[in-house]
Amino acid sequence: MTDPLPPTGNNAEQISDQRYREMVSAALDHINEGVTVFDHTLHLVTCNHSFLRLLDFPDRLGVPGTPFEAFIRYNAERGEYGDGDVDAQVAQRVADAASFSPHETQRLRPNGTLLLIRGFPLPHNGFITLYSDITEADRQRRQIDQHQSELEAHIAARTHELTVTNAELRGALESNQKIATQLRNSEARLRLITDTIPAHIAYFDHTWTYRYGNKRYAEWFGWSSESMTDKPIREVIGETLFTRVENEVRAALAGEEATYEYALDGAEGARMFARSTLLPDITPDGKVIGCFVHSVDITEQRRTHNALAQAQKMEAIGQLTGGLAHDFNNMLAVIMGNLTGLREALPDTPEVDEYVEPAMGAAEGGAELIKRLLTFSRQQPIEACAVEVNALVHNMARLIRRSVPRAITVSTTSHADDLIALADPHQLQSALLNLALNARDAMPNGGQLMIESSLEAIDTNAASDLEIPPGDYVQIAVTDNGTGMDGVTLARVFEPFFTTKNFGIGSGLGLSMVYGFIKQSNGGVRIRSRQAVGTTVALLLPRIAPAAPDNGADGSLGSDHADLANTLVLLVEDDAEVRKIVRKQLASLGCAVLEAENGHEAADMIEHIPAIGAVLSDIVMPGGMDGRALARFVRGFRPALPLVLMSGYATQHPGNHEHSATFVLSKPFSREALANALHKALKH
Repeated sequence: MTDPLPPTGNNAEQISDQRYREMVSAALDHINEGVTVFDHTLHLVTCNHSFLRLLDFPDRLGVPGTPFEAFIRYNAERGEYGDGDVDAQVAQRVADAASFSPHETQRLRPNGTLLLIRGFPLPHNGFITLYSDITEADRQRRQIDQHQSELEAHIAARTHELTVTNAELRGALESNQKIATQLRNSEARLRLITDTIPAHIAYFDHTWTYRYGNKRYAEWFGWSSESMTDKPIREVIGETLFTRVENEVRAALAGEEATYEYALDGAEGARMFARSTLLPDITPDGKVIGCFVHSVDITEQRRTHNALAQAQKMEAIGQLTGGLAHDFNNMLAVIMGNLTGLREALPDTPEVDEYVEPAMGAAEGGAELIKRLLTFSRQQPIEACAVEVNALVHNMARLIRRSVPRAITVSTTSHADDLIALADPHQLQSALLNLALNARDAMPNGGQLMIESSLEAIDTNAASDLEIPPGDYVQIAVTDNGTGMDGVTLARVFEPFFTTKNFGIGSGLGLSMVYGFIKQSNGGVRIRSRQAVGTTVALLLPRIAPAAPDNGADGSLGSDHADLANTLVLLVEDDAEVRKIVRKQLASLGCAVLEAENGHEAADMIEHIPAIGAVLSDIVMPGGMDGRALARFVRGFRPALPLVLMSGYATQHPGNHEHSATFVLSKPFSREALANALHKALKH
C-alpha cells in the first residue's frame, strides 16, 4: 500500500506520524476491498494493494499525489471504457469526480471481473472510493434465480459434496482456528443463500432432530431458524402433522426419497398447503445420517386448481339446467295455455275453477322455478339499465324490514354518492331480497342485518380471482351476525339445490340464482363467513357514469289490443302443441295467423307474402335455421318487419346483441305478456 501524504511538524511528530502511516497502511492492506482517497484537488492521498490488484494498475500509479486523471487515462488507453475518444472519456469522468457527489455503480472489466464501486464525499471536497469484487456474489445470485424445478436436482446433487465438506471442516476445526473461521463464514454464506431461495429448506438427523432450517421453513411452522434448531420433528411441526408424515420420515431415514403433500392451519386460521421432498443424506459407506427437506408452498396453486374445478362444475351444471329448462318451459306453455283456454271456455264455473286454479298456480310456480334455474345458468334474458344503487338499497330496506322479524335490526350505509351500476333492477331487487331472507334464517333469535353500498376499485389480481375485468365496480354488501357457515358449506353455497335447511323448507336456488344473475351482469360475488360470527355476501356490478336511473319496471301497456286486430302474424314454432296454444292466444287478440314449423319455411313465407305484419318465432329450432338466423334474414330482407322471439332459454339476448328492434318473450307466457311484446314490436 502507498503511505498517506506525510504530515508536517517537528522530528518527534514526524516519527509518530510515520508509525501512524505504517499502521493505516497495514490495516488497509488487510482489507479485501480496494480503497482510494483523493483530496479536493483530485490527487491521490492513499490507496491499498487490493485497489491496484483489482483494477490491474501498475505500482507507479499508487504513489500519493498521483492525479485522478492519470488513473482514468490509463484505463481509457487500454480500452476499459470501450471505443471512443480517449480525451473525451477522460474529461467526462474527471468532471464527474469533481462534483464530489456520492455514487454507486457496477463495472464489468474486460477480464470478466464485476466490480461494485461506491464513492463517498469527505470534508473539504475530498472523497473515498471502495472497490469490491462481486463476481462470485453475482454468480451466486444468478444461480439463486434459476428455475424452481432445478432446485431439487441441485440439492440432491450437492448432498454428498456438502456432507464431505462438512466432515472435512469439522476435522480441521480441531487443529486450525483459521479453517474454523472459514467454516463459519461458509456457513453464514450458505444460510444467506438458503434464506434467499424461494423454498423451505431444512435438515434433520437420524435422531429425528432438526439441525437446520432456513427462514422460510421455520416461519412456516411459527418458529425462528435459531429456536427450531435441535428440536424434535414432532415438537416443531405439531402432533397432527407429525402423524401424517411419520411414515415418510421413517422411509427417508431408511434411504428412500419421499415426496408428499400436506395441509396446515396458519396463525390466522388460513388453510395452507405444501409439497415436501425428503432426500436422504447418505455417507460414502452407505449409512443414512439424516435427511434434507425441500418444501414448496402450493397454497396458491391448490386454490387456483380448486377454483378452476369449481368453475367447470358450475358451468356444467348451468348447461344442464339450461337444457332442461327449455323442454320444461315448452311443456308448461302447453299446460298453462290449455288451462287458460279451459277457463275461458267455461267461465264462471265453480267446478272448473276448483281444479283449474290450483293447476294454474302450480304451473306458474313451476315457471318461476324454471326462471330461477335459468338465472343460475345465466340463460335468463336480463334488461340491464342504469340503476341508482343507493336509492334502490334504501327502497329495498323498507321492504326487507317488513319481511323479517322485529328482533332483526335492518340498517343501510352508503360509502359513496352517485353509485350507478349497470344491472337489471328487478333481478337486483330479487337478489337482495334473497340475501336478506337467508340472513333472516341465519338469525333465528334476532340480530343485525347491514346493507352497505360502496365504490370498489378491482385490481388485476382481484379481478382474476373474481373472473371479471379490472376497473371500478359498485359493491352491495349484505352482512349478518348470525350462525355463519363452515368451510365445507361455504364451498357449496352457490350450487343449485344445495341447502342447509330441512327438507321441504328451502329450494336451494336462492344463492345460485344470485350468483347466476351477477355473473350474467358481468359482475362478481365475494362471500366470507365464520361460524358463530356471521356472513357477508358482496355483489359487484359494473359501474357506469351517472345517468338517468331506472329502478322500476315499465308500466303495463294495458289490455287494449285494438292495434293488433287483423294483424297477420307469422308464428314459427317446431313444437306442434306449443304452436297450437300460441295460435289460440294470437287469435284471441284478434290477429290473423300463419304457421311455419321451421326457419326455412318461415323465410320462404316472408319472402313471398308481403301481407305479413309481424313475426313471432321460437329461438331454438332444428333444420339449420334457428330464431336468430331467421331474425338476421328478416333484418336483411324486410328491416321494418316487427319481430318477437320466444325462448325457453336464451344464451344470448338478441335485443342486446343482434338488433335493437328484436324483442324476447320468455316461455311460458300469458296472453297479456304476448300482447305487450307485440305492442312493443309494432310501435318500435
